[in-house]
Amino acid sequence: SCVLKRCRLSLLPVHFFGSVWTCATSRKMASDKQNEGKIVPMDENKENAAEDGIGLEILQIIKDSQQQHGLRHGDYQRYRGYCSRRLRRLRKTLGFKCGNRHKFTGKKVTVEMLSDNRYLLLVLMEAERAWSYAMQLKQEANTEPRKRFHLLSRLRKAAKHGERLEKLCESPRVDAKTKLEAQAYTSYLSGMVRFELQEWKAATEAFNKCKTIYEKLASAFTEELAVLYHQRVEEISPNIRYCAYNIGDQNAMNELMQMRLSAGGGGGMMAEKLEALITQTRAKQAATMSEVEWRGRTVPVKIDKARIFLLGLGDNEAAIAQAANEETKERLYETLLAECRDTIQAVREELKTEAKQRERSDEASGKVSNLQFLHSYLTYIKLWTVVKRNESMAHMLQAKLKEPQTDENKRGPRPQDLIRLYDIILQSLAELSTLQGLEEDHTFQKEVALKMLVYKAYRCFFIAQSYVLVKKWSEALVLYERVLKYAKEVQSKAKSLNNSLKDLPDVQELITEVNAEKYSLQAAAILVPALPLICLPPSPSSIQPLCERLDTFHLDPTLVGKQPNLVQFPPDFQPIPCKPLFFDLALNHVAFPPLDDKVEQKGKGGLTGYIKGIFGFGS
Repeated sequence: SCVLKRCRLSLLPVHFFGSVWTCATSRKMASDKQNEGKIVPMDENKENAAEDGIGLEILQIIKDSQQQHGLRHGDYQRYRGYCSRRLRRLRKTLGFKCGNRHKFTGKKVTVEMLSDNRYLLLVLMEAERAWSYAMQLKQEANTEPRKRFHLLSRLRKAAKHGERLEKLCESPRVDAKTKLEAQAYTSYLSGMVRFELQEWKAATEAFNKCKTIYEKLASAFTEELAVLYHQRVEEISPNIRYCAYNIGDQNAMNELMQMRLSAGGGGGMMAEKLEALITQTRAKQAATMSEVEWRGRTVPVKIDKARIFLLGLGDNEAAIAQAANEETKERLYETLLAECRDTIQAVREELKTEAKQRERSDEASGKVSNLQFLHSYLTYIKLWTVVKRNESMAHMLQAKLKEPQTDENKRGPRPQDLIRLYDIILQSLAELSTLQGLEEDHTFQKEVALKMLVYKAYRCFFIAQSYVLVKKWSEALVLYERVLKYAKEVQSKAKSLNNSLKDLPDVQELITEVNAEKYSLQAAAILVPALPLICLPPSPSSIQPLCERLDTFHLDPTLVGKQPNLVQFPPDFQPIPCKPLFFDLALNHVAFPPLDDKVEQKGKGGLTGYIKGIFGFGS
């Protein structure tokens, strides 16, 4: 049987094994061609559009390819694979193969070959493949620093391919627009190489050249292309600002912050690049920071992450104050909280190391250490940021709550949503009062208690509003009185702590609003019981269900409404006769006949039976 199987396999044609081998990769190639099929006709129209020479819309082609093959999600490895497969298809179509499967023979595209614009596309894809590999290595270099050397090698290779493309485009066969785009593309790649090498002046010159060319192209062509060129300029601008800062321009950091604000809540690659550049800029500034002062105590800051965070704290707070809309403000709050959590985690790790050292040295001191006080300061920043964020969200919901609701099907904000936000605020303030190192700071404790009273008043106000919606007037009135009590207590205690009320909502406005709500609530409570007296008394026939007044005609409009009175439900109880119970009392007085003569008497077996019983023979 083995011989027969081998003979059958030997009779199979060679292309059968080739088809089996290509089955695993055919799906990937088909999907690439399907995706590329949407781009290639467009590219051919772009490439053959110029009548006076060969044309290639470089920026449009690479942007479309990047968006459809991984870079929308930052997947550089997928885009690199796409570039490799497209290169192979271009070489096969043009007959531009570099050797065979056994030996590689390098070939370069020359000016004499430029009879077809796909030769330019071939060089462009080689540059894109090297660039995408470099960006992939840049992501991996965060955990593996040795890959940075390979990253620089790939970037230089991409810049070399860009220079080749620029030289090919200098031919008179190529149109002017393609020449300009090739120069801008080469300048961008050379700028990226200089940027990674930290040659800031050369990188600035290359990026500025690229930016100038794209701005000129945007002003010379249609709106669709101008949008693409302006997007490229916006991508380059953060790099130019960062290079200017490293050269010595101190205003560049402020410009980066303004660019982050103008980016809005969109996020994406642009926002990530801005955050990375801002972090790098702060890292350079943090080298000069050594200590911080809070609550009358100066604390040395030795952890680099804490230095960077504290240095950018003021910029972040200023950016939040200047935010144009609530979406941008919410995104900045989340970014600040994330940075604060990471910094607290780094300080917590140092605290563990310090605790181990104290255990070894058997030091017992009642004073809070500098590192622990720094941890308390960072925790205070985190909790107070949570308070401000929730307060901002509460103001936004409160404004929406006062707006008239147009769509009844859409669920609008309710007082319960605001109650939840103020619960979180009060929980954060309760944690503030338990921070280590501040137990004996009576001023701080009074400030926290005063802030808790303010937010308790607002929370109580919205609880009363929720009771008003369900028409529980007495409960709402009691809660409004509690709000006034809290507000008056805040006003009496705030005389000695005027500085503490600067960042808090105004209590006087709350008192005015509560008084107005109380008057309207009292009016509603008086009017609601009087409503049945104003209405006409219903007729006796309309009170009875329909099944009980079938012989009486009465025009009742409620019968065609949502709750018609047809029958009485649930029905009333009716008396019915009980089921008789039988008790067998005669059984106790019945005398049964004796059955002794029917029972079998067991006879005696004698000695033999006794012996058999002992040894078990008779059983």
